[in-house]
Amino acid sequence: MRKDNIMIAAGMAFLILCVQNIDCTSDKSTQEGTPWNYDYTRYHPVSEISDWMERVVTENPELVSSAVYGETFEGRNITYLKIGLGSEGVQKKAIWMDCGIHAREWIAPAFCQWFVKEILLHYKTDKKLNEMLKNMDFYVTPVLNVDGYMYSWINESTRLWRKSRSTPPEGCTCHGVDLNRNFNANWGTVGVSRDCCHNTYCGSGPMSEKEAQAVTQFVGSRVDQILCFLTIHSAGQLLLLPYGHPHISAPNYDELVAVGQAAAKAMKAVHGMDYRVGTSPEILYPNSGSSRDWARLMGIPFSYTFELRDKGEFGHLLPEEQIQPACEEAFEGARFIITYVHDKTFYNRTEIGAASVARAFWPTVLTSCLAIMYLL
Repeated sequence: MRKDNIMIAAGMAFLILCVQNIDCTSDKSTQEGTPWNYDYTRYHPVSEISDWMERVVTENPELVSSAVYGETFEGRNITYLKIGLGSEGVQKKAIWMDCGIHAREWIAPAFCQWFVKEILLHYKTDKKLNEMLKNMDFYVTPVLNVDGYMYSWINESTRLWRKSRSTPPEGCTCHGVDLNRNFNANWGTVGVSRDCCHNTYCGSGPMSEKEAQAVTQFVGSRVDQILCFLTIHSAGQLLLLPYGHPHISAPNYDELVAVGQAAAKAMKAVHGMDYRVGTSPEILYPNSGSSRDWARLMGIPFSYTFELRDKGEFGHLLPEEQIQPACEEAFEGARFIITYVHDKTFYNRTEIGAASVARAFWPTVLTSCLAIMYLL
């Protein structure tokens, strides 16, 4: 009996080692393809994120490139990372992801970096991910509202800044526009403020802000190419789909809900966290002028807003110890959606279960560990 206990203990120890070894969150980043000495479990200022982006490109020239596609009000570059394999000179289908449109939502840029890191770590061994990177390019903007994000880092009094940093209109003294109310999608109709001092100030007109212009010009010129538009926010643990106006529905509403619910199920499987799925009027509040709604109006079939952790305890001040679990679950949700979109486009698969193959890699490795443990 004692011998059996020793064998069980040894097996459990080996399983723990296996799990540690396959843990894709080993983010001290001494692994191939990721920048060295970069901590993915803490928040980073713009300067460090910019350095990280440069190193990602330098260390992964076969996979990653970058380009400036716009300029902020204060003259800073808005830059994306383009991630894809092969097909040089061929116009591939694409996935769009932006983070940090609201300055105070620091978990969003952290997730964009996490998302890129996961791809770099696993695209050579994960067959499904490798296949998707050959068929599609991923455009990822880690920080869209660069001016506002930098302002939120100044001190505690600016930490919860939300908007851009453009100068106030005549007769007002408050800077900035809510960039996620500035897109030309039922602009200024519901869920906005015309008071420039309010957090949901929608601007002087649709597309008045340079940051919104940058996205619409780049994405708008590639509408036929981009299959899915993902914009990352916090907080509330929600997966929002078009439209924010209560009297308008997306033509593929039912499919968007079904795919969103399956993605939420995948997220819950990671750490047990619940994510609600629906339009903003259904589960949050009506709004207009969002980038998510604009993307769907332009004809991009799949458009979602991720509202990451949490449900009110910390809000936009999510502690750094929650970065890793928040990103782990969000990655599974994003990957589920992207895989569904890919398989529908390239294989005409519309059954929700088809996307489950995306997660086959990790269970396979875990099964191998369990099998070895049993042999002990």
